[in-house]
Amino acid sequence: MIQPDFEILYEEGPCLIVNKPSGLLTQAPPGIDSIELRIRRFLIERVQKPGKCYLGIPHRLDRPASGAMVFAKHVRAAQRISKQFEYRLVRKIYWALVEGDVQPETGTWEDYMMKVQGEARAKIVQPINPRAREAVLHYQVLGRGENVTWLQIELETGRTHQIRLQSASRGYPLLGDVQYGAMMPFGEQFEDERLRAIALHARSLSLEHPMTKEPVRVEAGVSEAWREYLNRMDAAGESGV
Repeated sequence: MIQPDFEILYEEGPCLIVNKPSGLLTQAPPGIDSIELRIRRFLIERVQKPGKCYLGIPHRLDRPASGAMVFAKHVRAAQRISKQFEYRLVRKIYWALVEGDVQPETGTWEDYMMKVQGEARAKIVQPINPRAREAVLHYQVLGRGENVTWLQIELETGRTHQIRLQSASRGYPLLGDVQYGAMMPFGEQFEDERLRAIALHARSLSLEHPMTKEPVRVEAGVSEAWREYLNRMDAAGESGV
């Protein structure tokens, strides 16, 4: 049996959920590795039928982030999953390790932000800015270490680099996220900086199956770099990694 070079968390009909590793693009031009390329290659090889296969991508994860991503194997399923994202019916839970001591234990961060034109980054702006988009997330502290806080985050909105920017703007950059001011590294320090991870992981994903309407919930396990940190944490509860 052909084995995929990625982790499948769930597959039922046209709905496929995988655990994207850090350092891997969601999509890429021909000749460059991506999770999309790996899935397409696996699906084609599995059915032993040459040619192209459809793969819908209803959402994205940043290259240095990891975790649960859902894909659709036909157009109708992709449209229905995309609608769930559009109407905020998909529940996305993230884990983040950030520099500093986040207080209080729980809270909501509300900002206005915009994507910087021509650059792969976003910034906080005033709400009167015509390109401003509201960004809201809710967090809970799961554990604390030496100058590190482990957060569980639920997004209410889904803006470009939202967690990364909202955390960093409050003085809590994600470990490894030098783009937003991090001083502490995270994971293997590859010579090629594009392969380096940041401490952001899409821990769980909950949605409705696009065809059967059954509830689907998956949890994505974390990397060894995550486990090393979590094992040293003064955690609020069981991590279940």
